[in-house]
Amino acid sequence: MRSLRLAALAAALALLAGCAAPTAAPAAAQQRYEATFLTLFDTVTTILGYADSEDAFRQQAQAIHDELEVYHQLFDIYSDYEGVVNLKAVNDRAGVAPVQVSEPILDLLDFCLEAYERTGGRVNVAMGSVLSLWHDAREAALADPAAAALPDPAALAEAMEHTDLSRLVIDREASTVYLADPAMSLDVGAVAKGWAVEQVCRQAPAGLLVSVGGNVRATGPKPDGSDWVAGIENPDGGAFLATVAVRDGSVVTSGDYQRYFTVDGVRYHHILDPDTGAPARYWRSVTVLCPDSGLADALSTALFTLPLDEGQALLDGLDAEALWVDSDGGRFESPGFADSIQN
Repeated sequence: MRSLRLAALAAALALLAGCAAPTAAPAAAQQRYEATFLTLFDTVTTILGYADSEDAFRQQAQAIHDELEVYHQLFDIYSDYEGVVNLKAVNDRAGVAPVQVSEPILDLLDFCLEAYERTGGRVNVAMGSVLSLWHDAREAALADPAAAALPDPAALAEAMEHTDLSRLVIDREASTVYLADPAMSLDVGAVAKGWAVEQVCRQAPAGLLVSVGGNVRATGPKPDGSDWVAGIENPDGGAFLATVAVRDGSVVTSGDYQRYFTVDGVRYHHILDPDTGAPARYWRSVTVLCPDSGLADALSTALFTLPLDEGQALLDGLDAEALWVDSDGGRFESPGFADSIQN
């Protein structure tokens, strides 16, 4: 069901992005094309753009897919891939020995450390052991809703004792990563998708719109010089909350409606408060506009776990804007968010 819903969202984004009014007709030789992939980061990837021919566009889209697939495999904590040393290997060797990894993993983890500092610890990739308990509970609930249950409180309390990011040891010279706590594990889900999209889009041809789940990144305006337009989903469904212009930057949304399960009528989503180890309860969704997709991904998670005043204080001084939606459907915008809204 979730895959079908995500596919529908991707289709809606594609339709909306293609319907923005141009300022002038695109170059006569170029047509608009779209490609969709279902195998990256457990979500739907949609790539929109203009090209001289469908074959030329397909080659561009496939190249972007292939680059994203490299990151997908490197950052996976659940699966092994032949010839790939990924974060699963790092977790598997926690407390045993350092693992030699490739540069993208080192770069991502450096970014994760930076995100931890910039968000005051709200984005902590060392919470893998806690997130794993919620992940297992969600998978069991989806398989058998009648037997849905919360993770064991004692197990959660124990896992929370093993989330100290200072136990992550990165040796750049040796290209190794080591988890000094044998009970700690990494989960980079809050940042990896956005970070990977940013790396790929920086090298991609100009004038594309790349959507990977809730992460949208434009690599420049359309050929006619107009902006792309992305819709911000309403957590309760129906019409978009807003449509925003995207030219050379990103739109990233975190929400409680994306991955969740229900126990006794209460929804438990996947975005955890690092203080409690339980799903954060401040917001239904948070959308961040930011030039950098990696930073936008981290910020959308961090803001989701903070009250409005603390979230705005975090945004102050950063090149980013945000839209918050609470449980009553109330909307709150940072001062500059309205500048990007399309009428």
